[in-house]
Amino acid sequence: MTAPAPAMPPPLDIPGGRPRSVVLVGMPGSGKSSIGRRLAQRLGLPFCDADAEIEAAAGQPITEIFARYGEPHFREGERRVIARLLSGPPVVLATGGGAYADAETRRAIRDSGAVALWLRCTVPVLLPRVAGRSTRPMFLDQDPEAVLNRLMAARHPFYAEADIVVNCLDESPETTTDRVQAALEGHAMPDRLPVALSASPYEVLVGEGLLARAGGLIAPVLPARRVAIVSDASVAALHLPALRAGLERAGFEIRASLSVPPGEASKSFSPFGTLMEALLAAGIDRSTAIVALGGGVVGDLAGFAAAAALRGLPFVQVPTTLLAQVDSSVGGKTGINLKAGKNLAGAFHQPRIVLADTGVLATLPARELRAGYAEVAKHGLLQGPLWDWCEAEGAKAVAGDAAALRHAVLESCRLKAAVVAADEREESPEGGRALLNLGHTFGHAIEAECGYDGSLLHGEGVAIGLGLAARLSARLGLCDAALPGRVEAHIAAVGLPARLADLPRGFTVEALMGRMRKDKKVRDGALRFVLLRAPGEALTRGDVPPALVEDLLREAGATG
Repeated sequence: MTAPAPAMPPPLDIPGGRPRSVVLVGMPGSGKSSIGRRLAQRLGLPFCDADAEIEAAAGQPITEIFARYGEPHFREGERRVIARLLSGPPVVLATGGGAYADAETRRAIRDSGAVALWLRCTVPVLLPRVAGRSTRPMFLDQDPEAVLNRLMAARHPFYAEADIVVNCLDESPETTTDRVQAALEGHAMPDRLPVALSASPYEVLVGEGLLARAGGLIAPVLPARRVAIVSDASVAALHLPALRAGLERAGFEIRASLSVPPGEASKSFSPFGTLMEALLAAGIDRSTAIVALGGGVVGDLAGFAAAAALRGLPFVQVPTTLLAQVDSSVGGKTGINLKAGKNLAGAFHQPRIVLADTGVLATLPARELRAGYAEVAKHGLLQGPLWDWCEAEGAKAVAGDAAALRHAVLESCRLKAAVVAADEREESPEGGRALLNLGHTFGHAIEAECGYDGSLLHGEGVAIGLGLAARLSARLGLCDAALPGRVEAHIAAVGLPARLADLPRGFTVEALMGRMRKDKKVRDGALRFVLLRAPGEALTRGDVPPALVEDLLREAGATG
């Protein structure tokens, strides 16, 4: 006989210290009750069986409830019982096979903060366990194998919304419980950050392994399990198989999987038109969601297509670069570039959810990781304490440290979510969402002059722009004279270009000023800049003398 495993603390604490309940879901015969009792003993938690609780409350067996009142009545009572059991202290709860297939029950389990764990079994494993069962109404006078196949087809897409999946074999209950316990110990719930918009609130999920669970994570916020995926060739080769598998496991129909060439050149009218035609040719309808898998280019392009196609389709962001995870995927700005400048055609179109899978960042080239970090540094300068973290720990993120990257993504998204919620459409006359453009007036001008040909990445332009914004702030007497040096030193320390002179090509003052005059933030012909008093204290100004900006650019290395 196998010795009982040593006791362990209750799993997966909710922020604030309270342990979570564990809800076991799965097909009849998957072992929810037998595994649940063993697991509860190991965790030191009470065990509850939802079916037993229902029968006790009704004073009659489930078969009789079904026969006398029908399934809808039973599901309503089941939902109330499960919600009651999860509203109190943590428990291990075994549910009936059909419970998790009910949308309101799944929502109640999610809202309770419990961990849902799917005991996934094959028909050969289940068949001996359910054959001859007289306590399950669906098996009465039926071929059990046919019933199992029918139930699996109907229920597995909903079970896929569980937080953890454990494949159950033909093995002893103790062995399965060992694997369930190991899965709980090894699982990290994603952080969920709300973007609290009044009309279209959504969540940003940050964590590892989200692509493999994509279908289960996005299904609750979409009108139908039907999507079209937009990616680029480089990202698709790396991550499309995992995303497709995650969607198909949850019963999604993938109407189209479309690819655009990598690089900023894809954010222009011709690729946009080609993408729109391809989406419509694939037979999308108003309930088809557009899933953007890729960096900022893909997110902006696919988001604009979602905003325009059929006058607006649901949209999901699955960012795969650091820059997209910390910045462009959150906030609903979508668009394409024009010859006149960056992002000058577009729309505000909020995603239904953002899945920031930090595990995929391990596949990024070092240069792209550094470029994305520029936006983290920007958020640090806007937030204050995050800037202190950048100076102390930012090099770890650029080196690929998983914990540092998760912290960078989480805190950047936390800042951006709060700013976007307060000023969704960048309409605040001062401050607000415009502050997120720190460094971008300079950065966009430099990027446009480079022609979006890949010689300068967006984040590299922003990095130089942060230094120039700090220098302009000091020139205006707004910040300590030492701040520009600190900003440029940190930017250079993580391997980013810190000054205009660091780039291999030259720029003229006239060309850069011309680009800045076409910036979206220009009002009544006046340039507007985001400036700093100190890390954590930013402001917008529209009264900066152009001559002062021109002098600054000359000192930075521009000619003319």
